[in-house]
Amino acid sequence: MSTSHTVRVTPRGGESAKRPPHHAPGRRRLITALIFMAPALVLLGVLVAYPVVYSLWRSMFDASGVNFIGGQNYVTMFTDPATFISIRNNIIWVIVAPVTCTVLGLIFAVLMNRIKWATAFKLIVFMPMAISMVASGVIFRTLFQEDPNLGAVNAGLVAVHDAFSPGASYPGARPGSDSTLTVASDGEIQSQATVAVGSVQNFPLVGLQTSTLPGTAKPAVAAETPAANQITGTVWLDFVPGGGGTPGTIGDGKMGLPGVTVEVVDTHGAVVASAVAADDGTYTINSPTSSGSYIVTLPASNFSQGYSGISWLGPTLVTAVIILSYVWIWAGFSMVMIASGLSAMDISLQEAARVDGANEWQVFRRITAPLLMPVLIVVFITLIINVLKIFDLVYVIPPGSSLPDATVIAVQLWTVSFGGGNDQGLGSALAILLLVLVLPFMIINVRRFKMEREQ
Repeated sequence: MSTSHTVRVTPRGGESAKRPPHHAPGRRRLITALIFMAPALVLLGVLVAYPVVYSLWRSMFDASGVNFIGGQNYVTMFTDPATFISIRNNIIWVIVAPVTCTVLGLIFAVLMNRIKWATAFKLIVFMPMAISMVASGVIFRTLFQEDPNLGAVNAGLVAVHDAFSPGASYPGARPGSDSTLTVASDGEIQSQATVAVGSVQNFPLVGLQTSTLPGTAKPAVAAETPAANQITGTVWLDFVPGGGGTPGTIGDGKMGLPGVTVEVVDTHGAVVASAVAADDGTYTINSPTSSGSYIVTLPASNFSQGYSGISWLGPTLVTAVIILSYVWIWAGFSMVMIASGLSAMDISLQEAARVDGANEWQVFRRITAPLLMPVLIVVFITLIINVLKIFDLVYVIPPGSSLPDATVIAVQLWTVSFGGGNDQGLGSALAILLLVLVLPFMIINVRRFKMEREQ
């Protein structure tokens, strides 16, 4: 009968073998991770954490940075009308700009699947992203200048207006010193004496430069002899470039004033007939009677400044122009982001809906839009964060007189800190306000990314 024996092998020295603790590999991995993360953590600490903490601390001091005043800067910030204007404008930005960019990006992304020249279309829409914000601001400020000679938008509006307007404008025009014309209190130019039907009444004017005359203006000529029921005459610029010519007489290269409205007024002040001067300055008015005497006048509207477009960069519309410039730049970003989500979509669902009889609007509303919703939310929130801290366009586009009406929090922060206010305590308080407004949207975006990664 065999007996089994258990043999215990004891290590040298009689001690039991020691095993490393089970958490040693995890600790090594943690140390390794920290070593690789150390440069990034240092940069985050220097570039993010330290500025935030220092701004919060600096906001507790006065402009000199010496005297501790607690929350006084925050009280000043929320009692300053400029802060409320900047907050109001930021609210307008958050409501209008992200929605517009997201909607346009969605439309452009969907259209790219329907057109043959999609690549060229994407290039055109995305091209403004290649231009810096400052350069884009300069472009839009130039385009929307109020002076039609400088701003292309108002130049176009003036051209369209003048094409459909029967009159012309000659601001500054007046009768010559030896003329038989008078200027009424309301600015109209009229004949000194009454004019009988069948007579000629000329209007030699000065006070204009030949370079400002319409391109259709021709050399002035004498009006034809009037019929028994007519009053005729010529309206011309009684000036010859370089000097010369006889005042009050036509000739010597003097130019007619086309488009001038001429009216015949009776003794009661009522307008009984009118005409518009031709390119050579001549006019013919048919009188309602074959006899009688009237006053022939040039209404004051002929000498007003005329239509010069819209004050785009004034206090009323400047914010709209700045938002338009932002949409012009960032609609391409939205388009590319949404197009990438659209390309990753399973098109079999759309095809199945079409086979079942759904029209394109139903396919878009019931299938395309819901499947794109995660991408749309990310784009929308990203744009909100971007517009909350918008600075470049708001600082560059408005003229100095309109900047207070267009200011946003970031511009107000710079103004009170470095743009003349020299109060970095108040500026730091505005920076903390901006951080508080941006932080919730950043958290939402991070959570969205985390949820998508876990799915």
